[in-house]
Amino acid sequence: MIKFGPSGNCETFYMAGFKRSVEAPKFLSSVGLNAYEYSFGRGITLGDETAMEIGKEAKKYNIQVSVHAPYYINFATPTDEMAEKSYMYVINSLHKLKLLGGNRLVVHTASCGKMERSQAVDLAKKRLLILKDKLKENGYSDMLICLETMGKPAQIGDYKEVIDFCKLSPNYVPTFDFGHINALSHGSLKSEEDYRVIIKYLINELGMEKAKLLHIHFSKIEYGEKGEIRHLTLEDTKYGPEFAPLAKVLKEFNLEPTIICESNGVMAKDALTLKSIYEAV
Repeated sequence: MIKFGPSGNCETFYMAGFKRSVEAPKFLSSVGLNAYEYSFGRGITLGDETAMEIGKEAKKYNIQVSVHAPYYINFATPTDEMAEKSYMYVINSLHKLKLLGGNRLVVHTASCGKMERSQAVDLAKKRLLILKDKLKENGYSDMLICLETMGKPAQIGDYKEVIDFCKLSPNYVPTFDFGHINALSHGSLKSEEDYRVIIKYLINELGMEKAKLLHIHFSKIEYGEKGEIRHLTLEDTKYGPEFAPLAKVLKEFNLEPTIICESNGVMAKDALTLKSIYEAV
């Protein structure tokens, strides 16, 4: 079953009188959403007890919880010492994710730094193979590492790179951030065919079984010469991308991914808009 929800708590959550993330599942259920992504982007500060509380509420209200790992993970870092820190950010995020009752961890793979892109990609692959073993060693073989497409040329993770990384382990599945894909390509996502090319490539390269595990981030994103600048809302008419063509392609291929809305400030409101667009297709 396709799932829609926000990344974090939006303005309407607080306007409705809710104050703590523990209350998010109740709020999301009340408005008709069924997914929720908790972000550790700037650090893992969620306590175990609170994580278990949120997990209990998520189960009660049938909300699928995912987690975004810290943004500063980089598997193409030049030093093995720094790579070890990235492994631990993943493992520590998975510990919290399990307490939250979820099994999807969104991860930014790498950035180029001063390396050539091909060198950074090769190093990231090597480190992802090491991470694969660490998942097994730490008891997280049942967890999905959702490797995300990125929105800037200096970052590793166009959709073909992400799909290639996902061949390294059964645990690795793609997070297609279509706002990032659109920003990186300076507005290439316009028609159904633009989305169809990406989805067909996904299925051809990874197979339908893994394609059905697809995780999606969706928002409109302002971009410039160096790619992504900032997240917008669905009301923006200048930058895109539009969701309706993607919704049609998802239905065409019988895909029912988890779709997390990352609109600026109004993530739940816009997630409901995405849901209504999907249902109208």
